[in-house]
Amino acid sequence: LAVKVNGFVCKNPIDVTAEDFFKSGLHIPRDTKNPVGSNVTAVNVNNLHGLNTLGISLVRIDYGRMGINPPHTHPRATEILFVLEGTLLVGFVSSNQDGNRLFSKVLNRGDVFVFPEGLVHFQQNVGHHNAVAFAGLSSQNPGVVTIADTVFGSKPHIPTDIIAKAFQTEASIIAAIQANF
Repeated sequence: LAVKVNGFVCKNPIDVTAEDFFKSGLHIPRDTKNPVGSNVTAVNVNNLHGLNTLGISLVRIDYGRMGINPPHTHPRATEILFVLEGTLLVGFVSSNQDGNRLFSKVLNRGDVFVFPEGLVHFQQNVGHHNAVAFAGLSSQNPGVVTIADTVFGSKPHIPTDIIAKAFQTEASIIAAIQANF
């Protein structure tokens, strides 16, 4: 019978090898030719089993020109972003009880920015060339909830009249947006 910790199978210590703690390939640029112009490559407990119980993970984010990492949250992790190449506009929004304040900054090569756990945040390449960033997350499995995908792309759709009222717009506009997802 396999023993699971945090939902992942733990190997017998006798069977553990260096390969359980190793991943390569993060030096390879990823394709950013998609609707948002970015590509996130995750290194977490799902693809690096040695992370199980360690409480950390990592992502590489490639941004095309004007590419974005759309507004999203990590329900189980704080994120610290490091800009390797390029110029990024980054920001997060405080909680409702804190007045939904936007904390935003333009980052350049070598800069770091922290996104607190669970708060909506984003990044946009505002430079003249592609950009690359790495982010450390304080969970082996931080989760990601992309706001637009969640609100407009649920299956089945959230009723358009509910979203229209929440966004204070017409149901026809919401239906048109939902059609893109």
